Amino acid sequence: MEKEEKSLLFVFNPYAGKGEIKYHLLEIVNTFAKHDYKVTIHPTQGQKDAFNYIAKNGNEYDMIACSGGDGTLNEVISGVMKLEQRPIVGYIPSGTTNDFAKGLKLPSKMTRAAKILMKGEPQRIDIGAFNEKSFVYVAAFGAFTEVSYATPQDMKNTLGHAAYLIEGLKSLPTIKSVHVSIKADNFEAENEDFLFGSITNAVSVGGFNGITGKDVDLTDGKFEVILVKRARNPIELQNIINIFMGIDIKGTNVIKFQTSKLLFKTEEEVPWVLDGEYGGSPKKVTIQNMHKAITVMSNTGKIVL
Repeated sequence: MEKEEKSLLFVFNPYAGKGEIKYHLLEIVNTFAKHDYKVTIHPTQGQKDAFNYIAKNGNEYDMIACSGGDGTLNEVISGVMKLEQRPIVGYIPSGTTNDFAKGLKLPSKMTRAAKILMKGEPQRIDIGAFNEKSFVYVAAFGAFTEVSYATPQDMKNTLGHAAYLIEGLKSLPTIKSVHVSIKADNFEAENEDFLFGSITNAVSVGGFNGITGKDVDLTDGKFEVILVKRARNPIELQNIINIFMGIDIKGTNVIKFQTSKLLFKTEEEVPWVLDGEYGGSPKKVTIQNMHKAITVMSNTGKIVL
């Protein structure tokens, strides 16, 4: 009796990272084919291409695999969120930071990650809703957030994580606080000033482990929230620097909590970054945890390749 052939869409960004996908594409597709998948490949043609293609055609596939950086992953999962029947998502990281991949324990070697997609364990994870948009692992505003989408791709490829810090240091003289009101499950702030704020569902952000705290659970229906006020003394200034270096810090100007929903209101337009890409500049933001909204292939740590 012949095995039933399944369908797989492979979406990839040919320019992510250093364009490494071109050296591994044939082996990756062959890995999928060996596991009885009929493979359709779609190289992205520009911004929003992955989102539009999947929102239109995604229902035709049993699995949607993608390779690229966090921006590509955001578009793919945002497209899947628009589907009535959401297929399993597989991720082969090939970007600069690949924060999300760390939470799924995916290997950095692309051909090994492809095998995880075939032999791993399906895991239902939380996804963030940002007004009408989706984000996979981080929504943030304030200091340094514009660096992730303003840093040129060739600089990211050459310098990696250092590129973000270099560009961020350039912006320090112009950084100003954001005047905002916030309401969450167990936290409220009325017209307070924050230098930085992040809402995350990840074990690392910007390539740095530890910044979101310990024992992060991608399936618990909660976000990890960090709010940072402007430094009033050298110790608090060092705390801020440590946070951007990925060091878990507690202090009087650092607020941390978990929540399933947040409301933000500002008098001025405030730029947000979603998964490393510009997310708009709304004055009102509702962020909701979509509990176990997407099924992804993860590495259980028991897989023999």
